[in-house]
Amino acid sequence: MTIHTILKMGDPRLLRHAQPVTHFDTPELHQLVVDLQDTMVAANGAGLAAPQIGVDLQVVLFGSGAPNPRYPDAPVVPRTVLVNPVITPLGEEEEEGWEGCLSVPGLRGVVPRWRRIRYQGFDEQGRAIDREAEGFHARVVQHECDHLWGKLYPMRVRDFTRFGFTEVLFPGLDAAEDD
Repeated sequence: MTIHTILKMGDPRLLRHAQPVTHFDTPELHQLVVDLQDTMVAANGAGLAAPQIGVDLQVVLFGSGAPNPRYPDAPVVPRTVLVNPVITPLGEEEEEGWEGCLSVPGLRGVVPRWRRIRYQGFDEQGRAIDREAEGFHARVVQHECDHLWGKLYPMRVRDFTRFGFTEVLFPGLDAAEDD
C-alpha cells in the first residue's frame, strides 16, 4: 500500500498538460492505479488525478461505488479508472455546485460545470470507455480531468463571494477531512 503526498496549489507540476498514456496493461500503469486508489481512499477523495501525485500522465480515478464523507449528500459515483479522456458537453446547460479539492485543502467554491457530458477514454487494460453522465457524476469527471490540463477549480470560480474556508462555509463538516 503506497500513499503518496498530494501536491498542493502553487506547485507548478499541477499546471502542466499531462502526457497521454501510450502503453496499456503494464505493471507500471497498474501500480499507478493502485497508488491513486490508496491515496484517494486515505484522503477521503471523490477522485484523484495522476498529476496530483506528481505523475505526468493522463490518468484519473474517481468514484468508489459508496457515499463519500467529503460530499455526504451527493449521489454515489461508480469507481472508474479513465485514461486519455475526452469530454464532450451534451447541450449548453451549465450547473453550479460546490467543489473542494485535495490539492486545495480546506477551501470550497461554487464552480460552473456542464450539466451533462459524454466522456470517452480507456481503462488501464486499454478497453474503451464511452459513457454519459450528469449532475454530480459529470462534475467529478470534469473536475478530475481538469487536472490533466493544468486547471484547478479556483481557476473556474466566477463569484468569489462563494469561495472560502470549508470550516466557515460548512460548519457541520469536519474540516480535517477536507485536506
